[in-house]
Amino acid sequence: MLNVTLLFTILCQQKTNMMLKPVPFVPPAWASALRHPPSKKLRLGHFPTPILPFSPPGLPEGVRMFIKRDDFSGLETSGNKIRKLEFLLADALEQKADCIVTCGGVQSNHCRATAAVARMLGLDSYLLLRTNKPDEDPALVGNLLFDRFVFIFMLDANIIQMSRQEYGKYGSETMIKRTCDRLREEGRRPYAIPVGGSNGLGTWGYIEAIDEINNQLKVGLDLTGIGLGSYLYAKAYPDAALDFGAKIPTHAYIVCDNDEYFHGHIEGQIMPTMGAPSSISSREFLQITNAQGTGYARSTKKELEFIYSVSRTTGVLMDPVYSGKALFHLIRELNEKPEKFVGKSILFVHTGGQFGMYDKVNDLQEVIRQDQVTRFAME
Repeated sequence: MLNVTLLFTILCQQKTNMMLKPVPFVPPAWASALRHPPSKKLRLGHFPTPILPFSPPGLPEGVRMFIKRDDFSGLETSGNKIRKLEFLLADALEQKADCIVTCGGVQSNHCRATAAVARMLGLDSYLLLRTNKPDEDPALVGNLLFDRFVFIFMLDANIIQMSRQEYGKYGSETMIKRTCDRLREEGRRPYAIPVGGSNGLGTWGYIEAIDEINNQLKVGLDLTGIGLGSYLYAKAYPDAALDFGAKIPTHAYIVCDNDEYFHGHIEGQIMPTMGAPSSISSREFLQITNAQGTGYARSTKKELEFIYSVSRTTGVLMDPVYSGKALFHLIRELNEKPEKFVGKSILFVHTGGQFGMYDKVNDLQEVIRQDQVTRFAME
C-alpha cells in the first residue's frame, strides 16, 4: 500500500510542476478584437480571488460596495502584479532566459513578486530600486524584507539601488537596458520587464481578471474603482466594457504622474501592442482622478487614519501606496456627490501591497490606539 505521506508529496510535486510550466492560453471570446494574444501563460496566482460585500467607513447610505480581493492571490506574490507575471515569465521561459531584470520603488510590490516568482522558476532576479539614499543599505522592512531574506526561495535577489535623480535623468528603460547589456557581456541571458510589468503582454493578465469578474458577479455594476501606479488594469476595464457592451465606467485613482501620462501610455503603447482597434479610446470609459496626496508612497496623517479605521471596522488591511489612497479618495468622492451614487453598486479592486505598511511604522505611532494594550492582573 502506497504511503499516504508519499502520495501527498507526489501530488504536490505534480501540481507544482504544472504551475511552473507554461500552458496554452485561450483568450476570452469578448477579447477577439485584440489581434495579438499570447499563446502561453504560467499558473502562479491563486485565482479566482473572491468578491465580497464591503462597507468601509464613510460609505454613504444607499450605496452598495463590493471588494475584489486580489490581495488574496498568494502570500509572497500577494497583489495584482502576479497576473502580469503569469504572462511575462512564460515569455521569459520561452526565450530561454536565465535571469530577470526589472525596476521599481524601494518598496515595490512588483519587484517583490518578481523576485519570488523568479526564484520559483530557478531564475536570478536583478531589481533596480529607486530610493532617496542609494548609497545606504535600504534596511529590512516591508517588501525588501521579503525580497532579501524571509523566504528561502527568494534569497539572492540582486538589489541595485539608484537615486531619484538618476531615475529622472536616464529613465527606467535606459537603466534596465544598460543592466541587461552588462549581464549579456557576462554571458547571461536576461529578460527585461518594464516598471510594474506594464506592457502589452502583461495587460493580458487583466483581461483575464475582467473575465474572472464577469463570471463571478451576480449583480450589475455601475462603477469600478482601482488605485493605479501602472496603467494595465485601467486599460483592461475599458476594453471589457466595450466588448461586453456593459458600459461600466472605471474610476482610476492615480498615485503618480498625471492623467495625460496614463491615457498616453494606454493609447500610444499598450493598445497598439495588443492589436486593439484604433477606434477605441480609453477616455470613453476611464475617468482618472489624482490621488497622489503629498507624493508617491508618501502618506498624510488623514490617509493613515482612514486606512486604520478601515481595518478596525471591516477587518480588511489596505496598503498605503495604492489601494489605501484609492479608497480614501473614492469615499471622499462618494460623499462630495452622494446624489450621483445613491442606488449604485460599486466594485473596488484591492490590488494588495500590505507589506508596505512596515515602512510606515513611525508614522503609524501617531495614529494607532495604544489604550487597547493592558497588563493582566489576577486581582
